[in-house]
Amino acid sequence: MLLWTTLKTAISSLLANKFRTLLAMLGIIIGVGAVISMLAIGAGARRQVMEEVGAYGANFLTVRPQYSEENGAASENVVPTLTLEDGQAVAQEVADVDGVTPLTFSWSVVQFGGANIGASIVGVAPPFFSIRNFPVQNGRALTERDATAYVAVIGADIAEKLFPQSDPVGARVKINEKSFQVVGVLKRKGDAQWRGADALVILPVEVFMKKIFGVEALDELNVQVNRAENVNAVIARVITLLRRRHHLRPRQSNDFHIRSQEAVLEMQMAMQDTFRVLLASIAGISLLVGGIGIMNIMLVTVRERTKEIGIRKAIGARDRDVLRQFLLESLMMCFIGGLLGVAAGVGSSYLLDRYSTHRTVVELYSLVLSLGVASSVGVFFGYYPASRAAKLNTIDALRYE
Repeated sequence: MLLWTTLKTAISSLLANKFRTLLAMLGIIIGVGAVISMLAIGAGARRQVMEEVGAYGANFLTVRPQYSEENGAASENVVPTLTLEDGQAVAQEVADVDGVTPLTFSWSVVQFGGANIGASIVGVAPPFFSIRNFPVQNGRALTERDATAYVAVIGADIAEKLFPQSDPVGARVKINEKSFQVVGVLKRKGDAQWRGADALVILPVEVFMKKIFGVEALDELNVQVNRAENVNAVIARVITLLRRRHHLRPRQSNDFHIRSQEAVLEMQMAMQDTFRVLLASIAGISLLVGGIGIMNIMLVTVRERTKEIGIRKAIGARDRDVLRQFLLESLMMCFIGGLLGVAAGVGSSYLLDRYSTHRTVVELYSLVLSLGVASSVGVFFGYYPASRAAKLNTIDALRYE
C-alpha cells in the first residue's frame, strides 16, 4: 500500500512538469535508440556475412591479382595479372580442387527491341554456377560447349525489365553491338549473397575477354576445395603453382593474393566489432548526458519541493520513504525514456532495413539490455538527489521559502 502511494505521488510529480520531464528523458531516449540501432546494424551485418559464408561454404577460395614487390617497390618484371591459363593450370594441376572458374567484370547497356538497361556483365566458366551458388530458374546454365558461343544467362531484374510479358529464353539481346541468345534466367537472389546479383548478365569468359571487351587479364579466380580441412593445403599449392607460372624469384612477393571464406569472415567480423565499439561509445555518451540531465532535474525538483519534504517528515515520513519516492521518480523517468528509446530504435532500424543498403536485425536481448541500462542510469544518477532530499532537516525544510 505504501509503495502504491509512493508510486502515485511520483507519477503526479512527473506529470506536473511534463515538458521538463520530457527534456530530462531526451538523452535517455537518444541513447537507448542509438544502442538498439547499433546492435541491429551489427546483427544484420553479421547475419548477412554468415549467410554468404554458408552459401559458398568454408572451402571456397578467391584469388585476385596484385603487383609484386621487390625490395619494397613494385617490380616491372613480373606478370601483374591472372590469366585464363592460370585458371586452367589450377584446375588441372592442384590436388583436392573440385572446380575453378575465372571471373571478369564490366558494365554495358543491354538492348532488346526498343528497351535499354544498364547491367553488370560477367565473364565466367561453367563451374561458376555451382561454385557461387547461382541456380538457373528458367532455361539452362552455360556449358563447356558454349565456350566460344554468343550466349548469355541473365538475372531476374534484367528479365523482368526487358521481357515483362514474354519468356526471355531463346530471345536475342545486344551487348556492345553484339547479338547474344538468352539461354537461361537466374533464380532471384535479392542481393543476399552478391549485391546486384539480379542485374547480372553472364557470358562465356572467352567471349567476354576476346570478342566483346578485349581484355587479357582476369579480375579473379574462384576455387572450390573438395573439403574444408584441405583449404590450407590447397592455398599453399596454388601459391607455389602461380609463383612458378609468373616466374617470381624467391625474394619477390606474390603478384596475387588468396582469401578463404574463413579469412573473409574474420576480417568482416573484426570490422563490425570496431564499428560496434564506436557506436556503443556514442550511445554511452548519450546515456551519460541523459543521466546528468536527470540528476540536474531531480536536484531542481528537490529544491522546489523542500517545504513539501518538511511537511511529509513532520507528519511521520521517514528518511527512507523520502529517498524511495525521489529514487522512484528518477527510475520512472529513465524507464519511460527507455521505452520511448526502444520505440525509436526499433523504428529507425526498420526504416534502415527497408530504405537503405544496411540490413538490420532487432534481437530481443538488445531491447532487454537497453531497458536495463536505462533503469540503471536512473538509479545511479537519481540516488544523489534522492539522498539529499532524505537528509533534509525537518525544521529547516519547513522554514524554506
